Amino acid sequence: MVPMGQQVDKDRFSEVEFIRFGKRLAEQLDQLRELLARPGFGTGPATIGAELELFLITPDGRPLPRNHEVRAAAADDRLVPELGRFNLEVNLTPLPIAGRPFTALARETREAMAMVDAAAATQGGQVVAIGILPSLSEFDFTHETLSDESRYRALSRGMRRLRAEPFRVSIEGVEQLELEVEGVVLESANTSWQIHLRTAPADFARVYNAAQLATGPVLAVSGNSPGFLGRRLWEETRIALFEEAADDRDVERLDRRDRRVAFGSGWATGAQEIFEACVRDYEPVLPMTSKEEPVAGEVPQLAELRLHQGTVWQWNRPVYDPAGGGHLRVEMRSLPAGPTAVDMAANSAFLLGLTAALAVEPVEEFPFAVAYRNFYRAAIHGLDAPLAWPGLREEVPAARLALDLLPVAAAGLERVGVRSDEIEWALDVIRQRVTLRRTGAIWQREALGEHAGDPAARARMVARYRELALTGEPVHTWPV
Repeated sequence: MVPMGQQVDKDRFSEVEFIRFGKRLAEQLDQLRELLARPGFGTGPATIGAELELFLITPDGRPLPRNHEVRAAAADDRLVPELGRFNLEVNLTPLPIAGRPFTALARETREAMAMVDAAAATQGGQVVAIGILPSLSEFDFTHETLSDESRYRALSRGMRRLRAEPFRVSIEGVEQLELEVEGVVLESANTSWQIHLRTAPADFARVYNAAQLATGPVLAVSGNSPGFLGRRLWEETRIALFEEAADDRDVERLDRRDRRVAFGSGWATGAQEIFEACVRDYEPVLPMTSKEEPVAGEVPQLAELRLHQGTVWQWNRPVYDPAGGGHLRVEMRSLPAGPTAVDMAANSAFLLGLTAALAVEPVEEFPFAVAYRNFYRAAIHGLDAPLAWPGLREEVPAARLALDLLPVAAAGLERVGVRSDEIEWALDVIRQRVTLRRTGAIWQREALGEHAGDPAARARMVARYRELALTGEPVHTWPV
């Protein structure tokens, strides 16, 4: 949630520090503008990376709040604590998109999960990749839920500074959920699979906009969070829960169009525009200043700008990374964790392939409002979502659209150098999942049946989900 490598070593800040941080943001926007105009900056082979957020659970399927202990037992630099004590994040190794990237992603994901599972066993626990843990209860979201880290305490205080009112969550799905909490602790209920795509500055707007359009149909076939606290809600309830749990707009900020977690409100014209809007529209919550002084000709760290950008959680957002001479990435954040490494690799192939194909099309001629509607309909209705698409005269169910878009995604992957057998393997997982109508969300609903309101039944379902996930077989093969 907060960019790693940027240390937040205190959790209380004065108003003077907030003012100083704001000035640094303005200065660094100017530095970023100069950097993006520098010939050759950020060019190079396209690479991808991924972040996987995980739940730690007890053998009977309940959350296990021991992330620091599990991380210490694992002793692996790829692991970082997340906001909730029952969450960990794995940062996977970046790799070229050409060749067999999805096989490599699936392999490292399996190996990393096995490593975390072994470390969790030292604490009497296990690990599971699932969008929202069904066995969570209202009693799992207290002040003690937050990880014992300065950056998360500071984040919680920073958000409460902006929003004097309680955080209210209202989600209407098959059933209704109404919740009120004092802080951002409900964010810990969500775990995701985030894909990063390195993108040259000159291509950024086209790739970013393509990802925005591609996200709707991919999300529709990837749902893995059909409820929360025993309520049957959206196919991907995580979308609604994260948006509302981190909404800093109180009575003084209702005129701002977007929440702090949002899809956006228009096609982008470049990375600089998005960074500027992030600084203009969203107040800082973590005003940690660095000692960096810009040096002519060197690639700046832009530590404050990166830290601030890491506290505005657009579903697709730009990332500036000073490593390796500096570059930009599109971070695609909407997909859920799980059910298996193969499922997540297949979801990545569909999303990246569709993005690559659409990046050479004039997607900006398609109404942004329709892409926006596609995204939320996909989150609510999954395979049955009525979606619009360029070239279609009428809306079609997401399942049908996804099958029609698989050849488009295949062409996009071929364009960026993915091997043909890799494309066929990865996209066939999506084809089978859609044809058999078996997403993670559908499996969870069917496995629970009429017992969604029974905490014991939900915990048993989590144990069964984990048992099947350990086979490594994709979710469309799972029996109920």
